[in-house]
Amino acid sequence: MIIKVPATSANLGPGFDSLGLALSLENEITIKPSDFISISVKGEGAHKPGIKTNNQFVNIFYNFYVKLIGRRDNFRFEFNNKIPFSRGLGSSSAVIVSAIAAAYEMAEVSLSREAILDKALFYESHPDNIAPAVHGGFTASLVVKNEHVYTQKKELPSYLRAVMVIPNKSMSTAKSRAKMARNISMQKAVFNLTHAAVLTAAFFKEDWSVLRVASEDKMHQNLRMNGMRELYQVQKTALLNGALMSTLSGSGSSFFNLAYEDDAPLMRERLLQEFPKFRVEVYDFNNSGYLIEK
Repeated sequence: MIIKVPATSANLGPGFDSLGLALSLENEITIKPSDFISISVKGEGAHKPGIKTNNQFVNIFYNFYVKLIGRRDNFRFEFNNKIPFSRGLGSSSAVIVSAIAAAYEMAEVSLSREAILDKALFYESHPDNIAPAVHGGFTASLVVKNEHVYTQKKELPSYLRAVMVIPNKSMSTAKSRAKMARNISMQKAVFNLTHAAVLTAAFFKEDWSVLRVASEDKMHQNLRMNGMRELYQVQKTALLNGALMSTLSGSGSSFFNLAYEDDAPLMRERLLQEFPKFRVEVYDFNNSGYLIEK
């Protein structure tokens, strides 16, 4: 069995812990019956010492598989990782979603995508990354009683591209969240609510003209960007070169820039010129979420 799961970009400015979308950058995991449990890793994380001895995917996979089957069968897990770690591209959510979906598939137990998303909440308490990893496209989600995710999905058109700036430094999600204020003013709360509402409506309506304004945030983005001041110039450069919107991807350090297909190559070139030490990649969008191949 092969399972492919997409990278995601979350928050999208004002949609803190709620909005996200899926990119055509994917991890691929192959699972085969074996005489003993073994793990091989290519790509991102291949040289991390703990990725084989304490592999999150394998741990989550067996948590579900053993409960479903009643025994711990042996498998070989082959990882081809393309999603960078700790760069705000949903690497942890990709692991969680793919491990749960793979366990049910290998156990030959049918489970809906909605149910898989609910089970992923145990490992990831907010749905901004796990929802697009499951469903693909642009997703707006909320959690009810810490146990169920309501998601609305919009497929993204083929004429749009994501121009991702991926710095050579990581940013800790836990540390960046700890910097955020426990309370915000009514003014800031209303600002983010109105902007997130219009941003969501714009995606569903495909009215890209309003995104630059609607993607502004007053809750978390500047606090996180202050930890890597170059990101302000990344945003400025992208907006000057055709970005429809430019926002911190998740908790960073990557930056998400939405562009028309024809504008994406020049934007990438300008960003590479200004930030030669950063990766700048152009991606299509993933509208399917995770995919399983037999």
